[in-house]
Amino acid sequence: MIVQKRNFLYRIWTQEKGLSGMLILLFIMHFIVIPFFGSYSRFMVAVNIFWMLFLFAGILVLSKHKKQAFLISIIPFLFIVTQWINYSEHNIFILFADLILSIAIMLLLISLVLIKVLEPGPVTTYRIVGSIVVYMLLVHFWSTLYLFLFQHIEGSFQITESKFTSNSDLASFMYFSYICITSTGFGEIVPLHPLARSLVQIEVLTGVLYPVILIGRLVSDANFSNNKTEKKQD
Repeated sequence: MIVQKRNFLYRIWTQEKGLSGMLILLFIMHFIVIPFFGSYSRFMVAVNIFWMLFLFAGILVLSKHKKQAFLISIIPFLFIVTQWINYSEHNIFILFADLILSIAIMLLLISLVLIKVLEPGPVTTYRIVGSIVVYMLLVHFWSTLYLFLFQHIEGSFQITESKFTSNSDLASFMYFSYICITSTGFGEIVPLHPLARSLVQIEVLTGVLYPVILIGRLVSDANFSNNKTEKKQD
C-alpha cells in the first residue's frame, strides 16, 4: 500500500468494510443508473468518470510501490484516451483498441477486488460481500462483450423491442448478462452468432461454478473461524 487518504474513494479501498460500500455502488449502478438513465449519454459519461477515479484509487492503495502503481495506471489512462478519440474518429484500430482496453479495465477492477477479498487475515462477512461484488463485476464484464457484438456484428442477437424510451442497449445486455449468469433464461434476447453463443455458455458455466468455488469456500472458512473462536471462549 503506497497511500492512505481520508477521502471517500480511498476509505473504500483501505478498509475491509469498504467492500460493503462497493456492493452498494454496484447495486445503484446496475439496478438504478443503467436501467433508468442508460440512454442519457452525458450522464453516463459522468458515471464512467467516477468509476475511473474509483479504479485509480484502488490502484494507488493496493499497489506495493509507486512504480507498480504507475505501470498499472497506464491501462485506465489509455482507455480514457481511446474513449475520447472514439467520439471523434471511428476506425478499425480504435474500435478494437477500445474493446481490448474495456476488457482490461474490467479484469483489472475484478483483480483489485479479489486482492482485497483474499488478502491475509480471518474471513469476515465483509469478504463474503466482496465476493458478491466480484460476481456483479463479472456480470458487467460479459454485458460489455455482448454489447460490442450487438453493435458491430449485425444479427448477432435477436432482441424483443421495448416500448419504453428510457431503455438502452446497455441496460438490455446488463439484464441479459444477469439472466445468463443465473441460468434463468426468459428468452427476450436470443444469441444467434456462434461467438455470442460461446460467450453465453462460458458465462453460464462461470455462474454455476463461481458461487460453489469461491463464495462457498469463504462462507465455510468464516463458519470455521467463528466456531474456533467460540471454542476458545468456552
